[in-house]
Amino acid sequence: MVYENNWGSLNARPVPQWFADAKFGIFIHWGLYSVPAFTKKGDYAEWYYQQLLGDNQTVKDFHRRVYGSAKYEDFVSGFKAELFDADQWASLFQRAGAKYINFVSKHHDGFCMYKTDYAWNWNSWDVGPHRDFLAELKAALAKTDVRFGVYHSVYEWFHPLYLKNPEQYALEHLHPMLKELITKYEPATLFTDGEWDHPSSVWHSTEFLTWLYNESPVKDYIVPNDRWGKETRGRLGGNFTTEYGIVGNGVGAIEEVVLDRPFEECRGIGRSFGLNRAETTEDYLSAKELIETLCDLVSKGGNFLLNVGPAADGTIPVIMEERLLQMGDWLRVNGEAIYGTRVYSKKTQPGVYYTQKDGAVYAILNRFPFGEVTLNEIPFTPEAKARLLCHPAPVKTADDGGRLKLVFPAIDPEEMACGYLYAVKITT
Repeated sequence: MVYENNWGSLNARPVPQWFADAKFGIFIHWGLYSVPAFTKKGDYAEWYYQQLLGDNQTVKDFHRRVYGSAKYEDFVSGFKAELFDADQWASLFQRAGAKYINFVSKHHDGFCMYKTDYAWNWNSWDVGPHRDFLAELKAALAKTDVRFGVYHSVYEWFHPLYLKNPEQYALEHLHPMLKELITKYEPATLFTDGEWDHPSSVWHSTEFLTWLYNESPVKDYIVPNDRWGKETRGRLGGNFTTEYGIVGNGVGAIEEVVLDRPFEECRGIGRSFGLNRAETTEDYLSAKELIETLCDLVSKGGNFLLNVGPAADGTIPVIMEERLLQMGDWLRVNGEAIYGTRVYSKKTQPGVYYTQKDGAVYAILNRFPFGEVTLNEIPFTPEAKARLLCHPAPVKTADDGGRLKLVFPAIDPEEMACGYLYAVKITT
């Protein structure tokens, strides 16, 4: 199909099925902001540059105390990535059960994490570590079943051309850079961001997407998002995105706008995307909370894009690594109820998350399977059979006023193959 240069045509392109099946991805915010790795609790550490020159007094005081008169650009010398190992990262993401990643190729500071002709001396190849992180990570992920994808900011806070003329910046800088990125690295995802100050017409977004869908080397499988102008979130583009449950730009709550197509919720394990050393364990979600977030999103037809913020040396903080591995352990047992599933019911039941696939319905319980549980959204039929994915103990079914009731035997928790949440497969 040939797509035309207008939103009506572009919005008709289906989100590729692989994305709707994937369910779980890893976001990676890593750059010069990982050197200070600091901001006020509740803020985004990757915005350090803007906060330093803006009105964030916490950052200003910290910077003056720790770095004196140094400028943000001087962090290049501290960004060495001396412990970065692409194969180690790729192995971790696969063990976590992720099916794709979004690596921040360029954040709003304009610094690129790859070799590019459009950011001379302001990229990781020309200065700092002198490495092309996109190339290294893509090669490492090719040895796994985790797809390589990128995040790319459409604006740059202090780019002279952007400050002078945003539309000229889009045509002469942004578009050539994006086309170079797509053609050179062939990512499976393109998570754009920083679009909110201007409508899509200023960014010439439909023009770029027409090229992406018709001519680019990834036209058949790439998944862009909905951040193409201040009017597009939750309305136009590829998959719809939310951030800490918010669509943004005044669109509304997640349930009101995204259930008609695949969507993706992004958030950090803590509050910040870039590593924030001010955060403590109290600011990080537990493994159970993360797994329950995944189940909740998948039951609504969404994906979970969970962020990690590596340190400047290229290591992923141990608490983040542990959380990913805990999710991977759970998914190895219960992934059948997650991967490739679709929405079963738009109605919700406290403590139960429903999915469906290949004629089976899955009920994921947020409590230990003990006693009886009535599944409000599944009608009783005498032929219904149920089994736990994490334990072979027989599960009986019964009629509870026309609804299916599960009756669990006594199970020793020490024998359970997983913890946190418990998936039950129901077939008839």
